[in-house]
Amino acid sequence: MSHQSGFQLTLDLVGRSCLVVGGDDEALEKVGRLLDAGAKVTVVHPTLHTELRKLTASAKIIHRGRTFRSTDSQGMALILNVLKDDLALAKSLYELSQAERFLLWTIDKPELSTVFMPALVQRGALRMAISTSGASPALAGVLRRNLESLFDDEFEQFLDWLGALREEMKKTEPSEHRRRGRLLEAIDGFKLSGEISYPGSWKLSDESQLESVGKEGG
Repeated sequence: MSHQSGFQLTLDLVGRSCLVVGGDDEALEKVGRLLDAGAKVTVVHPTLHTELRKLTASAKIIHRGRTFRSTDSQGMALILNVLKDDLALAKSLYELSQAERFLLWTIDKPELSTVFMPALVQRGALRMAISTSGASPALAGVLRRNLESLFDDEFEQFLDWLGALREEMKKTEPSEHRRRGRLLEAIDGFKLSGEISYPGSWKLSDESQLESVGKEGG
């Protein structure tokens, strides 16, 4: 089975205008990620999640309380469409993205998107993107939740310490070679380990495939 793996990059959205089409829980999560990235966020939808209303009231986002219009895309670097059941809108947004050259992601419709949205692990300064190249978004979500529970408060403190050490070394150590050596020493001994447990349905599937091959091979 072939999958479109894409080319993984991190977008610099600081000060850039971005649009979220939708107003539910999914919209709230995407708005949070955009604000975390420093974007200027506009939300278009007749109704809003309670938390999105609070963000609007505090002037952290702009809300347009209506359905999407093509003029809403003007000046947008990225549009995130979280409306699952409006195929006509998804198609029109895709056509508009081709004409106006903005980046577009539509939930559950990679064929009508120009970028993919990976599951994101967040802990302090850590950002770890997880993608299954469309094979199983559900598994990507499970991996995200598992990893977020693994990276604990101590990891966040450790990463903050590494960041402070790096900044201090940039000020006090002129030799790049020695700076690199000191920073490598600082992470010596850090190790991520774990185990994978597979569901019973996969075990049964694997056994049935083996039995089938045995029968075919005589």
